[in-house]
Amino acid sequence: MFVIGGLVLGVAFGGLSAKRRGGKPADIAQYAAVYAILFGLIGLFLTLFLDRMLRG
Repeated sequence: MFVIGGLVLGVAFGGLSAKRRGGKPADIAQYAAVYAILFGLIGLFLTLFLDRMLRG
């Protein structure tokens, strides 16, 4: 759940960030992809951490 949320949040944040900087569509797509990967990985590690903490 955190992974999917991180991907969606990353796409939105990256796309808006590139658009604010005046990027072309290829720049916007690249920023969206990079931020989605980054936020997705953060969500993955958060999921793993919480799973291990709750299982004891």
